[in-house]
Amino acid sequence: MLKTRIITALILAPIAIGGIFFLPPAGFALFTAVLITLGAWEWGNMSGIERQPGRITYAAVIAVILYSLVDVPAVPVLWLALLWWVVCFMLVRSYPAASDRWGSVPVRSLMGMLVLVPAWVGLNHLRSAGFQFGAIDNNLLVILYVFCVVWVADIGAYFSGRAFGKAKLAPRVSPGKSWAGVYGGLLAVAVLAVAASVYASASLSETLMLVGATLITGLVSVLGDLLESMLKRFRGIKDSSRLLPGHGGIMDRIDSLTAAVPVFALIITQLGWLTVGQL
Repeated sequence: MLKTRIITALILAPIAIGGIFFLPPAGFALFTAVLITLGAWEWGNMSGIERQPGRITYAAVIAVILYSLVDVPAVPVLWLALLWWVVCFMLVRSYPAASDRWGSVPVRSLMGMLVLVPAWVGLNHLRSAGFQFGAIDNNLLVILYVFCVVWVADIGAYFSGRAFGKAKLAPRVSPGKSWAGVYGGLLAVAVLAVAASVYASASLSETLMLVGATLITGLVSVLGDLLESMLKRFRGIKDSSRLLPGHGGIMDRIDSLTAAVPVFALIITQLGWLTVGQL
């Protein structure tokens, strides 16, 4: 299993790095749309769509929605995403008591649209809008930053959870997660935000705002992970798919990012670091 994971990672890493960091905005939009569409195919399974034609149709619908949003302003979609993640918090918090409200196939399919579409919009807003924070104006660095927020939060949560994780965060959804892990992850991303501010020669006020934005993003990233765990538990599956040998599916790798990206993009847009525009 470890050998398979390593081989898959060695193959996928150059593709992901090239697609995200070396393509022009239009190519980036297409590359990320392909990833989101594959994630939609997996979400079809989590929605309870059992046959392949149905999952493919669902993925195609998501692809059409993405195409239709190319010339639509990003910010309203990002506000919708924020509202959706507030709803997700209540759904995760109440699981399994309220699962009868969202457990039908159509509702779970709609949930997938509310997760995947804003994630794509947020990514492309980060890539194509004007960006300025301190002395930094490189959009690729802000995309790398939000990725790092998710990764650092996960690493911090892992080590603090192992050391101090007695009180469970959401045992009915994800028994392995603890409150200590959340706190450790937030501490780690706060340090990341300060380091990024120093690198960007940001002012004190900018640093404090980035720390706040990063902490909110780190919290929301946990919610993205919990939402997918809840849906997989409800569906009775371990992985979203087997597209990535040794790693599960695409959604298993980007669940936290689907929450973090649109929320972070919205926050820094409201702070004035990212200009309002179209994809």
